[in-house]
Amino acid sequence: MTKLKYVAPCLFGVEGIAAGEFERMGAENVKAENGRVCFEGDLNILARANINSRFAERICINVGEFDATSFEELFQGVKKINWEDFIGKDDAFPVNGYSINSALFSIPDCQSIIKKAIVERLKEKYKISWFNETGCEVKIRFSILKNRVTVMIDTSGEGLHKRGYRRKSNDAPLKETLAAAICDTSRIFPDTLLFDPFCGSGTILIESAMMALKMAPGLRRFFASEKFSFVPEQVWREERMAAQDKILHNIDFCAIGSDIDPAAVELAKENAAKAGVSKYIKLSVADIKDFKAPDERFQLITNPPYGERLLDINKAQEIYKTMGLVFEAGKGKKYSIISPDDDFEKLFSRPADKRRKLYNGMIKCQLYMYFK
Repeated sequence: MTKLKYVAPCLFGVEGIAAGEFERMGAENVKAENGRVCFEGDLNILARANINSRFAERICINVGEFDATSFEELFQGVKKINWEDFIGKDDAFPVNGYSINSALFSIPDCQSIIKKAIVERLKEKYKISWFNETGCEVKIRFSILKNRVTVMIDTSGEGLHKRGYRRKSNDAPLKETLAAAICDTSRIFPDTLLFDPFCGSGTILIESAMMALKMAPGLRRFFASEKFSFVPEQVWREERMAAQDKILHNIDFCAIGSDIDPAAVELAKENAAKAGVSKYIKLSVADIKDFKAPDERFQLITNPPYGERLLDINKAQEIYKTMGLVFEAGKGKKYSIISPDDDFEKLFSRPADKRRKLYNGMIKCQLYMYFK
């Protein structure tokens, strides 16, 4: 098993950033597609991608792709896959997936057919008629898009946005993978001075600190494929040690966060401690109207509350107006603000120097960037 094909689902708008990340990891034939990145690599890439990816939602092995418009075609296509290379005779292999714009639209029926095809293949290979499925869980995922079937093995388990530091969150947390993508787009360096005046549970602050430190986001968690029989333990040891060795120490990075909610600030403190970045993060309770931009160069990245999340639209728009007043323009002052409000620039009283479309959950947003 020298080279495998991989699929990494990611948030819409983040595909290009994630593709660049996989290329830097040493993955081959990297290709960004809508909502996912495809690439190739060995088992070390499997572990490396899980441990190091800041932007992907999960890492899956692409074990087969084919067209199917009937259950017989689906069955035969799945049965041709070398399942014995991935699933042991005692392993559990639950099947889940989705179908969009395809002849095969019944998810329960597709799950049943795929499961049956895998069982029939393994019956022939292992010469047994019954599978207890009491061993390691190897989750099978499928997608059927316009009659094109992709069958995958989930190597991550819990989504990669679950870094392990955020056991709790405030009412409307920004997903860690999206926060990391915003930080990457905004350019975080080891000597960056960062502000977030709507810090909430601290996600932007923590992700930016981890990025500045070159701290792999998956170092503090477990992945489903660590139990897979075909992935040697040494692969995981090598990749964890390599990720650990890349961490910078005693950098000049400083992230200053504030929020009007004292409970949110306490939560951000707890999360920063769990992430191991408290040393680089300063937190306080403050109202946005009291924000004062420093004279030195800085980067401000924030996810202000908006109508679809926490406040009514009018209150959110008043906040945007206040931000426009206190976020002074000038050389060395850089602002990145994510918002779903089409009137944001008018309310902020300045057109953005650059905009980027992103999705916060199912909410279509723009990242408004000011740097001139």
